[in-house]
Amino acid sequence: MMCAIEAGKRGRSVAILDHSPSAGDKIRISGGGRCNFTNTNTAPKNFLSQNPRFCISALSRYTQRDFIALVERHGIAYHEKTLGQLFCDGSSKQIIEMLVAEMRRHGVEMRLGTTVKRVEHRVDGGFRVAMPSGDVVCKSLVIASGGKSIPKMGATGFGYEIASQFGLKLVETRPGLVPLTFDPAMLERLAPLSGIAVDAVAKHGKTSFSEAMLFTHRGLSGPAILQISSFWREGDEITLAMLPGTDVFAALKTAKADRGKQALGTVLATLLPKRLAQLIAEEEKGPGNLADLSDKALRRIEAAINAWRVKPLGSEGYRTAEVTLGGVDTDELDSKTMEAKQVPGLYFIGEVVDVTGWLGGYNFQWAWSSGWVAGQVA
Repeated sequence: MMCAIEAGKRGRSVAILDHSPSAGDKIRISGGGRCNFTNTNTAPKNFLSQNPRFCISALSRYTQRDFIALVERHGIAYHEKTLGQLFCDGSSKQIIEMLVAEMRRHGVEMRLGTTVKRVEHRVDGGFRVAMPSGDVVCKSLVIASGGKSIPKMGATGFGYEIASQFGLKLVETRPGLVPLTFDPAMLERLAPLSGIAVDAVAKHGKTSFSEAMLFTHRGLSGPAILQISSFWREGDEITLAMLPGTDVFAALKTAKADRGKQALGTVLATLLPKRLAQLIAEEEKGPGNLADLSDKALRRIEAAINAWRVKPLGSEGYRTAEVTLGGVDTDELDSKTMEAKQVPGLYFIGEVVDVTGWLGGYNFQWAWSSGWVAGQVA
């Protein structure tokens, strides 16, 4: 839609072909129905790609400030929730209505509920797109089909198939911003914790995120886990701190001196949710009273809380993943236009490209920015 608006402004004849029966379905469900439409902190460092520099051109030419200005021109009220994340005060439908209004203003045609049977490269240039309702011939073809995440919304690998058809390389795809799962033994052990949330720091290698973490009946979720999941690979460990910023050993030493006759679980419950405190205390399997615990035991408890090393079994997959990592290799595209270097007139924008943002509005901004730059030339 963003690309179509910009191409329409240039007087181009533009049609959007969408297999969904309604416009902007992923926008509609985003942000709990309020659409986290951008992030004030957007910068290239907030994106993952085999070529971290690829996104610089698009993000610098159409910035979060440009999209915010568009939102304000349409009178849409918004607020910052946390960490620069901007949400509509009302409904995500306002963003869809804004984009649809802009498309109408610039003469863009929308063909919803449309199935593309095949795409052909014409001998004399341009493309033919075959559909049950008839073929469309065009000089420029923009693939903005997203990734594989949330298949119940109709997500498919269509964009990757088109890229492969025209000989473009792909970077391996995998679910991103996704809850992580545990093996049955770990799930049984942690079953009492399902539904508990804590503020945590999730770390993988040198990368860490400090946000909320949620214990689930499948494993771990919450913003901190979704963020780190994009960096995690199967077989890797992650390290979790559930009392970040707290010197747990010092706190336990003080409690031991002041309240030595109290049970470990009772003392931990002043720092952590009760069920989590109880589980950690039970796993210590030591003396009942704090006074009877050695410094070595207190260090073990500190590590269990702020250096919990855990190896997830896997993730919940594309079913719940918010984005798809990988995609069309950026080496195949011109970063200033999003055009395929070897196929004039063919463009790839948004999630289908190997550029993936952090949680918090970054992926929408990549959609707006990459769509805008392609719309200047397509």
